[in-house]
Amino acid sequence: MCQKLKYPKAVIFIVSNEFCERFSFYGIRTVLSLYLKNILKYSVNTSTVIYHVFTMFVYFFPLFGAILADSWLGKFRTIFYVSIIYAIGQLLLAMSAAPTLIGLPPREFSLVGLLLIAIGTGGIKPCVSAFGGDQFILPQQERYLAMFFSLFYFAINSGSLISSFLTPWLRSNVQCLGDKTCYSLTFLVPAILMILSIVIFILGKRMYRIVEPTGNVIVKVSKCVSHAIYNKVKGKSGKRDHWLDHADDTYDHKLIDDIKVSLQVLKLFIPLPVFWALYDQQGSRWTFQATRMDGQIGSFLMEPDQMQVVNPLLILAFVPLFEICIYPLFAKIHLIDTPLKKLATGTLLASLAFIVTGLVDLRLEKTFPVLPSAESAQLRIFNTLNCSVDLTLGSKVDLKKDRYHKLITINPLSMWVDLDVKVNGSFELPYTADFTKCNTSSYTNMQQSSTGFNTIKEAIASSWVITPEGLDYHYNDTVDKSRSGNPVVRGLIYVSSDVSSNVNSILKFVRNGNTAESITFNSSIFVHSDLKELQPSEYDVFLDSIPLQQNVNFKLGGVYTVVGTKRENEPKIAGQIITVTTPNSMHMMWLMPQYIIITMAEVMFSVTGLQFAFTQAPKSMKSLLQAGWLLTVAFGNLIVVIISEVSIFDRQAYESFLYAGLMLIDMLVFTVMSLFYKYVDIPNEENSEEDIALEKKSGNVNIAYKEDENLE
Repeated sequence: MCQKLKYPKAVIFIVSNEFCERFSFYGIRTVLSLYLKNILKYSVNTSTVIYHVFTMFVYFFPLFGAILADSWLGKFRTIFYVSIIYAIGQLLLAMSAAPTLIGLPPREFSLVGLLLIAIGTGGIKPCVSAFGGDQFILPQQERYLAMFFSLFYFAINSGSLISSFLTPWLRSNVQCLGDKTCYSLTFLVPAILMILSIVIFILGKRMYRIVEPTGNVIVKVSKCVSHAIYNKVKGKSGKRDHWLDHADDTYDHKLIDDIKVSLQVLKLFIPLPVFWALYDQQGSRWTFQATRMDGQIGSFLMEPDQMQVVNPLLILAFVPLFEICIYPLFAKIHLIDTPLKKLATGTLLASLAFIVTGLVDLRLEKTFPVLPSAESAQLRIFNTLNCSVDLTLGSKVDLKKDRYHKLITINPLSMWVDLDVKVNGSFELPYTADFTKCNTSSYTNMQQSSTGFNTIKEAIASSWVITPEGLDYHYNDTVDKSRSGNPVVRGLIYVSSDVSSNVNSILKFVRNGNTAESITFNSSIFVHSDLKELQPSEYDVFLDSIPLQQNVNFKLGGVYTVVGTKRENEPKIAGQIITVTTPNSMHMMWLMPQYIIITMAEVMFSVTGLQFAFTQAPKSMKSLLQAGWLLTVAFGNLIVVIISEVSIFDRQAYESFLYAGLMLIDMLVFTVMSLFYKYVDIPNEENSEEDIALEKKSGNVNIAYKEDENLE
């Protein structure tokens, strides 16, 4: 008697476990690149390399997880034990992000934590999806299995969606341990979710259909392949239809046939790493790309790493859309109607996404600040006075010798700038300042004119400051955007010597009635302040209790200087906020096309690849083939590490076009290879007494099988 099988109830626990684990993993990975750059102070290139080395290990350790699952522990125990290592790594990372509280060296212990996380998530990765697949009887439940993989991927992206939005918000909006960010809490929340995932997984144990390990597959395969090659080279076994058949004197035909099928699938995997080299840059290069863009959407500010939420959000929409509409439509017209065609189309879309990325890079370059470079310098002159000052820079006497001569007028409370002063090494630049347009009686110690010289140095941004005492104060300025992308501000307030020397002046930045940041000036000495980082927002600026300027919008990427002069008993302080480096002007929504295209590529490539690796794998090697699929991700990240370390191009746009070209060539190679692949038909799964017992234990009591099929 043949009865319809029920959908396995155990899948609920497996999918819920995957949701929590993916929330945990993506919660960490979303903010990781900015943590490496902003907190651990690695360069952009080094942060990119560490990020992709971590991701490479995440997808390399599935090989060992597959060995453990298929050879010794089984999938259930492997998932359980390795998840504990995973949770320990996350707790260690959270503690490393709070060095002042815990006292751990942040760089060293962060990297150890990341290694444990990579071992944990990598170790369980080939097991969870395969363990879920074990809950189904094939081919009777093949349709249910396809639904499971879609549901499984839906859970992955639901967890990713929530964590990709939440963890950047925690990072930027919660302050702790005296810092403006709170990475320790940002990493602790995913750690808690990982612990929850372990609890959920254990709760479903009594319902699982647990398949015991069948032996050391890697060793068997390696020995069989080595023996076949040895016999073929020595010519001991005569002619064979297939080179693996030379091992039939020692190994049974079932193992040899399984290896043949597995090798055919693995051979198709060879070109696939390039896709992941492109896809995984969402968390590195694309995030750094977003730090140079404007994320303001109405009253909501999109954080640079929060932009990654677009990918899982689109996945949630695209998976059902492709399954219900697009794939059936393609099937009717016999276009993109096989797994390999879907994979090839996914690679083509990935190439297109990076062509768009390169075009965005080219447009973004136009918004970058001009930085001092070799054989040139930058000169900025700030006027802290509320009157115009005429300046003569250089001298007409020996123009060739001085190399520089300009007559300029600097308006009250403003800045004059020359971004390209030609210099090789350094030279002394004389000046004459004329203060006749000022009411010198209003300023203590001010003369009608002032002369002197300051040094101009190659590749340095020099800032000179006009005060009532002249133009002899100068400093080396910082004009590049901040590492975090947040606005930074410097105070440049001259406190007159007639103000009591024992009273400090405080420049305050007030948001929503609260002082968000402050800069203290000593009345007895004039110095520029350090750069202070602000959260992008509107602020009221005060010097002591006197308002300097209200509703000032400090924007992402901007570098600002507050100039002014304070005199005793002055009812109104003259001051102005000057934009030294223009804030980000290109909006993050320009990234949407590349995110949409790469997500379409992911749906066609990743969902299809997971199902293809499982259905085309022999029963004894399913976890191994899943690990092989995941290894393509590891090698893809290795490609990024190599290209980043070699640093072929100075411009990021050219690197983006390089990836697009590599993907296009790779797509053509894969398409040709796929033409020679023959799909494996899924045989009826024989149900042993052990299988029947497992099904009854898990609640699937209506088992569809025929007794006479088990009499062979």
